[in-house]
Amino acid sequence: MSEEAKDLDGLSGIFDISQFLNKLIKLWWFFLLCLIIGLSYAYYKNQFIQTYYSASSLISIKDNTNPLFTSNQSLTFNWGGTTDKVTTVITKFKSRTHAERVVDELQFYINYIQEGEYFNIDAYKATPFFIYADTARAQIYGKNVRIKVLDQDSFELSASFSEETSLAYDYANKVHEQVKTPVGEWSQQFKFGDSIQLPFLNVVIEKTSENIQTGQWLFNFGNYWATVNNYKGIRIMQKPEGSSILELSLSGTNKARLIDYINTSSIVLETEELELKNKFATATIQYIDSSLVAQIKSVKAAEDDLEDFKGKTTLLDAQEQSTDLNLRLTDYEKQETGIKRQLDYYENLENYLKNKSDYTLIQAPSIVGIEESSIGGAVARLVSLSEERKKREFSMRADAPVFQQIDRDINTVKEVIFENIRSSKSLLNRDLNDLYSKINRIESEIKKLPKEQQAFLRKQRQLEIEQDAFNIFKAKKAEAELVKAANVSDVFVIDKARDTGGGGSRRDGNINYLIALLMAVALPVGLAFFLTLLDNYLHVPKDLERMSNVPLIGVIGKMNHPSNLVVNDQPKSTIAEAFRGIRSSLHFMYKGEASHGCRTIMVTSSVSGEGKTFMSINLATVYAMSGKRTLLIGLDLRKPKIFDDFGIENTLGVSNYLVNDASLEQVIHNTRVDNLDLILSGPVPPNPSELILSERAGNMIEELKKSYDYIILDTPPLGLVADALEIAKHADASLYMVRQGYTKKGMIEVINDKYSKNEIENVSFVFNYYDDRGKYGYGYGYGYGYGYGYGAYGNGYHVNKIKKPWYKKNTGLYASRSVNKKEQQ
Repeated sequence: MSEEAKDLDGLSGIFDISQFLNKLIKLWWFFLLCLIIGLSYAYYKNQFIQTYYSASSLISIKDNTNPLFTSNQSLTFNWGGTTDKVTTVITKFKSRTHAERVVDELQFYINYIQEGEYFNIDAYKATPFFIYADTARAQIYGKNVRIKVLDQDSFELSASFSEETSLAYDYANKVHEQVKTPVGEWSQQFKFGDSIQLPFLNVVIEKTSENIQTGQWLFNFGNYWATVNNYKGIRIMQKPEGSSILELSLSGTNKARLIDYINTSSIVLETEELELKNKFATATIQYIDSSLVAQIKSVKAAEDDLEDFKGKTTLLDAQEQSTDLNLRLTDYEKQETGIKRQLDYYENLENYLKNKSDYTLIQAPSIVGIEESSIGGAVARLVSLSEERKKREFSMRADAPVFQQIDRDINTVKEVIFENIRSSKSLLNRDLNDLYSKINRIESEIKKLPKEQQAFLRKQRQLEIEQDAFNIFKAKKAEAELVKAANVSDVFVIDKARDTGGGGSRRDGNINYLIALLMAVALPVGLAFFLTLLDNYLHVPKDLERMSNVPLIGVIGKMNHPSNLVVNDQPKSTIAEAFRGIRSSLHFMYKGEASHGCRTIMVTSSVSGEGKTFMSINLATVYAMSGKRTLLIGLDLRKPKIFDDFGIENTLGVSNYLVNDASLEQVIHNTRVDNLDLILSGPVPPNPSELILSERAGNMIEELKKSYDYIILDTPPLGLVADALEIAKHADASLYMVRQGYTKKGMIEVINDKYSKNEIENVSFVFNYYDDRGKYGYGYGYGYGYGYGYGAYGNGYHVNKIKKPWYKKNTGLYASRSVNKKEQQ
């Protein structure tokens, strides 16, 4: 045998491929059923395939520095490089907070529905109306409300409620509530543009055009967080990769929703970025505004005080006296005020840095006239680092190493600022002391003037100082407002999302048909594979060759017949020829010389129902028809069968003889088959094993050998009782019956064990009830006898039953007769 043949034989021993293929062929109806069901389901599923659209826009992320101011003067600072900005913007686009802002802006939690034949369609912007929800009040949640447009001015809302209260949602505070609802069917008419204020619904419904179409639609308020999470999946690509040009894209079933979300998303982020850039200028303006309010009061108070003094004094032309002294003193006091303002700024800045952690709200030093580059640059650097830290919080964990580095840089800058503050305060205090000396000298000269003149000059100086401070604040505010007005967002829309008229795409429905076809194939294949693995029965003679060393002497074909006397009733059938072949093969198995010129053949099996009686009767008939004196003995004392086929009462037989209740002559019966005698098993005894194992049983067989040429022993199943082993001692050959689709593979181990231990000799298998008509793909060319009950080889040599075609079984084309068909047992 070649290596390839050995491999195939080994594989077949593990898994019977031919049996698997046969089972698969038999499951053709299951394949057809699966195919019909699968294709029907695929067709049904294809009706739900929706068209998907895509929308996209292009935006640019640039570091747009305010061109009106230098780094020393500007109220804005460079928050980071372009790469950092791009990363931050991408992270913001994908953030939940950003999606919330866009969803809130567009009120995307309102679902517009057009009813379809197989599924509902998202009718956003396809309806002749638009719904504006009052987010200050809760809206009924997840409940479809029908809107029927009646005419150009009015519509009807309707819904069905089963309970007095229903679940609602507060979209402003993001919490669920319970609202009252009318039980049963509800409907009410409204005008377009009216404010609808109901316990469960608070909206304004506007028509989208002057001439609108009538019809019916549905709308509902859906899951807010599900909507937000759905749009968090916006796709962002850098074009080219690593650049600051971003492509935003979304796909979905409603093109208008996609376009609105992408464009509004860009607007929201553009506005947010501009507000962030203006944050420093806005904080500065707010600080100046609060200072201006106090300064205006101070100016007004100084003016009122001077006017009041003028009204009370009799001093004439006091303003012209000592003009030089007053101008000089006024200038010194203005300088004093400026120095004190700077000292206050340093004091406040020092306290802020010690007690606060968010440094993005620090006002610019230039507000109070500090033009020192070291202070301005350090403050700008500190604000930049603080803003960078806040930006990275969007995309990084709190324990990321980058935050530790930024915090170290911030602390370093703070130390530099503290050192500059100490140095600057020291210089300012020195300058202030010099001013005090100059002021004191001029005041000593002014004290020489009359009291009224001194008071007038003092009040006049105070007014000028307050007015000068007011003018400085106004100038600084104008500067901050100019900076704010000149700022532009770092997010610039290059190409807005737009409906260009392109069609959408549908998922290929053929994939569903392909899946259906694959499932229609896979299920029968899987079932056939599973059944083959679980099939523990013998199906073909070749199974015996693989599983046992016991030779196979013949194959008996399947045939339905009213009785077991097939050979006698149809001597020219292929079944009869099979038994003749087995008769011929038995000549090679006889051991030694025939005792008294008689050959004894034992027929047994693993269990009942495998064809022992059928084999015994027909083998005995074959020998008898050949002119041999043949005796058939029924030794299955537990389950007698032979008597029924020969029409003899089982009242006297082996059991009677073994208990010495009858002689051999009395238990031997003649049959209607020439040369064939019969000894029945007789009544069932209470101790069959003891009787079979008795010496009298052996003597009986030896005695009968003197009168017959062949004795056929129909014994109990070897796999169930041990009687057959004792009988085998008196047999020249043993036939072990195996029935197709009935005998289990595990049963063969019984005879294998007996055969290997030499407990039974000269034993051969007979494969019974075999139907090879395409069942397992085997074509046998055995040299032993075989026969098939449906014309295996007729051609005029044998007479066989004609098998009625399946399509004519119930027609009158073939004569039918009712018979009591018996299995080959």
